[in-house]
Amino acid sequence: MTELLVASRNPRKLAELQRVLEAAGVTGLTLLSLDDVPAFDEAPETGATFEENALAKARDAHRATGLATVADDSGLEVAALNAMPGVLSARWSGAAGDAAEKDRANISLLLAQLADVPDERRGAAFVSACALVSGAGGGRKETVVRGVWLGSIVREARGDGGFGYDPVFLPVGSSRTAAELTPVEKDAASHRGRALAALLPALRELAARGAG
Repeated sequence: MTELLVASRNPRKLAELQRVLEAAGVTGLTLLSLDDVPAFDEAPETGATFEENALAKARDAHRATGLATVADDSGLEVAALNAMPGVLSARWSGAAGDAAEKDRANISLLLAQLADVPDERRGAAFVSACALVSGAGGGRKETVVRGVWLGSIVREARGDGGFGYDPVFLPVGSSRTAAELTPVEKDAASHRGRALAALLPALRELAARGAG
């Protein structure tokens, strides 16, 4: 088995990747989180794009641990806000507290900012960039992919699933918000699910190298 570090402390991200791997029949990878490895100094997310942040996180963790590492950076782009919050999505409100408190504060601020925006101008997209860094020295490999999920912002939060802005994001063609979808439904359609699907060839190769 090859250990694959997921550069996150969010158990839902590990579970999501595990479901994607199982659905694709990829075996031979043992997923670890940042809580499973010795602590190291994590660089702040200062990139101007999701890809820059994802690659920086993956490189950082790979350098500190020596483990093959996958990292993602994702967020919400709202057309009426000139594609913001974008890379600032997780800290849009600047609120302190745990993840759930920050999510609620971010959603409240977003809905307030869009209060006067008509339905036809509430288009949005979830974007996820995933980076995989593995190997050492001249054999180091880096892969970066992107997934996009189109939708719009509803006027009040709905649903108890997911996290982040899921309760106010209505995917195109759906009558349910992202927080009202089942995990399997979300995996099949979401920005991160699409990015992880695009990363599968590199993950298969990593698993095969470990088996060899």
